[in-house]
Amino acid sequence: MIYPREILKEIEKYFHSKEAIIITGMRRTGKTTLLKTIFEKIDSRNKIFLDLENPLNRRYFEEENYENIKKTFEFLGINFNKKSYLFLDEIQFAKNLPSVVKYFIDHYNVKFFLTGSASFYLKNLFSETLAGRKYIFELFPLSFKEFLIFKETNFKIPEKKEEFNKNIFETLYSFYEEYIYFGGFPEVVLKESIEEKEKSLEEIFKSYFQMEIVTLGDFRKNEAVRDLILLLMQRAGSKIDITKISKELGISRKSISEHISFLEGTYFIYLLRPFSKKKNTEIRKSPKVYFCDTGILNKFAKLDEGIIFENAVFLALRRRGEVNYYRKKSGVEIDFIFNKDIAYEVKINANENDLKNLRNICKELEIKEFCVISKNYHHSLKIIHPVLL
Repeated sequence: MIYPREILKEIEKYFHSKEAIIITGMRRTGKTTLLKTIFEKIDSRNKIFLDLENPLNRRYFEEENYENIKKTFEFLGINFNKKSYLFLDEIQFAKNLPSVVKYFIDHYNVKFFLTGSASFYLKNLFSETLAGRKYIFELFPLSFKEFLIFKETNFKIPEKKEEFNKNIFETLYSFYEEYIYFGGFPEVVLKESIEEKEKSLEEIFKSYFQMEIVTLGDFRKNEAVRDLILLLMQRAGSKIDITKISKELGISRKSISEHISFLEGTYFIYLLRPFSKKKNTEIRKSPKVYFCDTGILNKFAKLDEGIIFENAVFLALRRRGEVNYYRKKSGVEIDFIFNKDIAYEVKINANENDLKNLRNICKELEIKEFCVISKNYHHSLKIIHPVLL
């Protein structure tokens, strides 16, 4: 059974626009399934689906004369005299694809739907070539709402804070515990047993390492990237010091910076940059590091419950927009500032004092909207559970 993804509603708005639709994100988040869902929704027979991980399909795009590529597609059944739809999966495997896509968009009535698992490559390949000719959508592991759909529940999370009560919290509690412990990768969520879930998490990490780092990354020492990943996992939710990491791993600062950029560019980690309003009073140098999925973190790093929960809240916010953190030299901080105007503090057991402290910092920053995110239930409308994000 194919379960709907929330992002599909956004993509549907551009089904028939001229621009290419590019779906990117971490490996194994469901991009191929989403592409196939879109393929079925397009009401036309003048369409084709190709998986470019298959080298036999990649050869179609190796022609220097793009009109010969057109002839190949005509042989495969595409009629370029009318609107045609080309669905290409795993586009990072075809290096000249951006210029091919540009050529067909400019010369024929072709709509492209493309997926790629590494934004690091997509940004490099598509940034200038397809300027003004593409819309990019990021697909993440499942949100909690999507998780409930995949678990085939009929629960509808209230849209208004005042509609969320203790009975709803207690009903959702065990589901949310499973969600943050094993994460939101679709194949993990669909596994029944703990053993199967853990095995799937191992396979996802192995697939990422082999396909992104070994095959596409072209690093001199893959083991150095592996060691960096394991070290960063232990520091999830904390600021990272490139110089300190360089000394610990015995790798140059330049290499560490390049490896971290690659991990961020391929959606395995996220670097949370500082929020800036009063530049002279805050620390601006070091970003914090968070990971693509709490299941991956739990599997490969034994971390405190609070860190895992904080990572889960970060991911919920990151799906919706821009996230920063705030910290003054005095040590006073706010965990997350969303889209520059909403402040969130994250606690396992929040209380009114946490809310008071947050209110005082927000007053200094002139941030009017704020609330505390609590893993456990609290009756205040300003202390909410993360399922409401």
